[in-house]
Amino acid sequence: MKAREFHPRRLDVRPFAEAGEPTDGHAPLGDFERLLALRHTEVTLDKAAPVRWSARGELRSRSGASPEVWLHLTGATALSQQCQRCLDTVETPLAFERSFLFVDNERQAAELDAESEDDVLVISRQFDLLELVEDELLLAAPIVPRHEVCPTPVVLSVGDWSDDPAGETSEDSAPAPANDKPNPFAVLASLRKTPAKD
Repeated sequence: MKAREFHPRRLDVRPFAEAGEPTDGHAPLGDFERLLALRHTEVTLDKAAPVRWSARGELRSRSGASPEVWLHLTGATALSQQCQRCLDTVETPLAFERSFLFVDNERQAAELDAESEDDVLVISRQFDLLELVEDELLLAAPIVPRHEVCPTPVVLSVGDWSDDPAGETSEDSAPAPANDKPNPFAVLASLRKTPAKD
């Protein structure tokens, strides 16, 4: 008997869980608009890594209740982003591995989500699996992309982060010593502390 085919953009979740068979695939990065927005625009899209994913459904037995519907999902890609330290391109690998519990309606999802650490979603016969893959890859993306070690030396100004793990500042990047001119705020503070004279 031929195995039932499941479409990742229109996944019937319960039959997929009942089948218990893993499925996987890949799609070009151009199919994921929100991930595209994180790319360094100087890198051509034809060189972009595809988005790869794999999924497996599960019916998990419970005593005295109907089985729980679970989806186990992994995904990975790599984004060419702009390093926020040297402004060159940095290749950022993204990956995740998550499991999701599906329930019948929004009320159940809200109740379980409040009292459980599990990720809870509402079951659907037209579930967009690739949208969920994109959601999780976005969550895995760094807020500030940067090289561990930039390929070119970076001249840091005062207030920038430092590559020195001890947080020390080199002599070249240290702030210039203060001049002898009095700080106007310090002068104001001293005047306020001086008692008024008759």
